[in-house]
Amino acid sequence: MSDQESKTPPSEQANSKPAPIQPAVSDDHGSRQIPGYQILEKLGAGAMAVVFKAKQLSLNRMVAIKVLPKKLSADKEYVERFYAEGEAAAKLNHTNIVQAFDVGEAQGYHYFVMEYVEGKTVYDELAAGKIYSENEALDITIQIARALQHAHDQGLIHRDVKPKNIMLTEGGVAKLMDMGLARVADDSAAIAAEAGRLFGTPYYISPEQIIGKATVDFSCDIYGLGATLYHMVTGHVPFDGDTPKKVMLKHLKEKLTPPDRHNLELSFGICKLIEKMLAKHPQNRHKTTQKLLEDLQSVDFLLEVQTPESISTPLSSLEQHTDTSTPPPPPPELVETQATANQPSTDTLLVEVQKSPANKLLLIGLLASLILNIVLLVVWLLK
Repeated sequence: MSDQESKTPPSEQANSKPAPIQPAVSDDHGSRQIPGYQILEKLGAGAMAVVFKAKQLSLNRMVAIKVLPKKLSADKEYVERFYAEGEAAAKLNHTNIVQAFDVGEAQGYHYFVMEYVEGKTVYDELAAGKIYSENEALDITIQIARALQHAHDQGLIHRDVKPKNIMLTEGGVAKLMDMGLARVADDSAAIAAEAGRLFGTPYYISPEQIIGKATVDFSCDIYGLGATLYHMVTGHVPFDGDTPKKVMLKHLKEKLTPPDRHNLELSFGICKLIEKMLAKHPQNRHKTTQKLLEDLQSVDFLLEVQTPESISTPLSSLEQHTDTSTPPPPPPELVETQATANQPSTDTLLVEVQKSPANKLLLIGLLASLILNIVLLVVWLLK
């Protein structure tokens, strides 16, 4: 579903009798129909698409159909991105990903048919004022992390992980949807075409996406999922502002408010996990999605602590960024190695101790005491 979607319940009339097979996909110039499908109701609409609930007549099953508005059909880039979503989703087959069925064009309308999921989005629940318990939020996040791992294993990055793109079924299954910004991670043509351009949603976008870095990888999805988890357990987005630009500048420059400042009931483990997922530099996040899953599944034992500097060191501003800007700080492992290398050796410490006059006196006193004890022991044995 698109960024602006809001689910609308079916009318009582639609529930009381079957909807007739009538032209049902419409715009300002009249109505059209999609062959093979019976449109039942409109689920939502956004800037890039309208989504309908429909019945696939050949298989007698419910589906969701995303239709590109006619006014956007003349835009080659929108159409290409629309079909790319279908192709990307078709490569994925996972319980926690909304399945793609078909993509095509009918009477000037481009459409994408996908699995219909009965339920609501995480965004719907957050907008209603819900703050998730730690266990609830972790369960959903683990499911979406598994979906992302599957996508990443296929070479795909989502690039728009957020509450609106996580659907929750009545049975508690979380499903990742909307592959509209998905891209093959090593697609050199797409990387070149997108260099310097911004893709994503301001409240959940990673810093490297904000500065238009073309070589974004799976790490941007970890950031988006971390921002979503933060929102779920605190009721607040990680960074807020009056305009999208102000929000994005905060992602780049402002230190993250620790989650437990908003929710005192959060454990140490989940707070440190979220802070690591939201590290401003990708190399300070999890090295793989599998590592993220391992941490999510063992929050109670998560003891790794990132320093505030490694978490919140700001990136370059939107106006001044270039790919040749000041390099980010080295990875934690390298910092640790350098710190160890700068420490004096044990031998050096021993020499320093021996050079101290006070320590010399202490050493003499210990030796005298030892000799006295030996003498007393010998005298006792002779007796």
